[in-house]
Amino acid sequence: MSNYGTFGSFELNSIVRGAQLTVVGANRALQNPGLFTSQHYKQAALAVAAGIAIRLLVAIPTVGIRVLIRFIGLFTDLQGSTWDEDVVEGIEFIEHSVLQVPFFLMSFMRYISPSIDQMFMDSLQWVDQTYLTKHKSDDPAGLRAMYYPNLSMYGGTEVEKERHKQDPYKAMVAFLRRFGKKAGISLVVYLLTFLPLVGRFVLPAASFYTFNKAVGLPPAVVVFGSSLFLPKRYLVLFLQSYFSSRSLMRELLEPYFSRIHYTSEQKKAWFKDREGVLYGFAVAFFFMIRVPLLGVLIYGIAEASTAYLITKITEPPPPPAEAEQFKRKDVRWENKHDFLSLPLDALDKFNVSTSKDQANPVATGDLKGRQFS
Repeated sequence: MSNYGTFGSFELNSIVRGAQLTVVGANRALQNPGLFTSQHYKQAALAVAAGIAIRLLVAIPTVGIRVLIRFIGLFTDLQGSTWDEDVVEGIEFIEHSVLQVPFFLMSFMRYISPSIDQMFMDSLQWVDQTYLTKHKSDDPAGLRAMYYPNLSMYGGTEVEKERHKQDPYKAMVAFLRRFGKKAGISLVVYLLTFLPLVGRFVLPAASFYTFNKAVGLPPAVVVFGSSLFLPKRYLVLFLQSYFSSRSLMRELLEPYFSRIHYTSEQKKAWFKDREGVLYGFAVAFFFMIRVPLLGVLIYGIAEASTAYLITKITEPPPPPAEAEQFKRKDVRWENKHDFLSLPLDALDKFNVSTSKDQANPVATGDLKGRQFS
């Protein structure tokens, strides 16, 4: 039996609050003048170029099929037949909706370029600075501790630096395995829908199984009953948007978890206690990321916005020496109900309480100028 329990939190209120944090977080991230330096302009240009490259790469199979069909047309009369277009549309649907190839390529870019990780940390520093500016007239003793100073200390020892160098490669392999497994399952489930008689029940059954685990039996029954009357294409999009949004959120949080190493059980409990907010935050960005060409650029904005999200769903991390105690406590989102009950215009007024054994750098004056320049 897990020491952390099972924390069901996939409520409508949590999802809506997560979607609101998407807008607020993106707005906060885009206000950061540090994102508009020459370095980030360069990264933005590379992101757009990468979007074009991804678009061309994904188009290669369908272009190849079209060329093959035209070649067959030299020897066969294809006028009046529609099978050729059906084949092309089917391949495009499998690429974009079943296998989520564009989304995979965009997500994989984080393991090639370190700029995504740096964007998260720069944005976290900006969130701290903005918080201090908004509360400059308040009593410093009542303010929350900062996130950036302590989190930037993780990985500071020689052992941790060496581990940090190795972790990206391990994370890349783990990502490829996760995606390969999900893509394989998605393709098998989709192919099973073409079976006679039972095929039409495959996707509704998959929907029921998925949402019974996430939200419980009654909502899962409603989803199952509704899915019996929906076209296959819409069911696939519905399920893949759910799974891909969860995957996107895990990738966006990688800069945080690459520094604070939770055990598998702790991380599972951490996500479980916040799953509604995380899903609402990620699903809005998932649909924006699907915008052709600009998807990679929006992915960068999503990463920057995640820094703001972290300050709302976790407590400020302590120095690395106190990490183990912090992780055991932080798997539970202690201020969840207080935060979810706040009106939208009061999100920035919500202070995460500072634990008694954690010094508040605002109150102690322990702020380094280079961290808040």
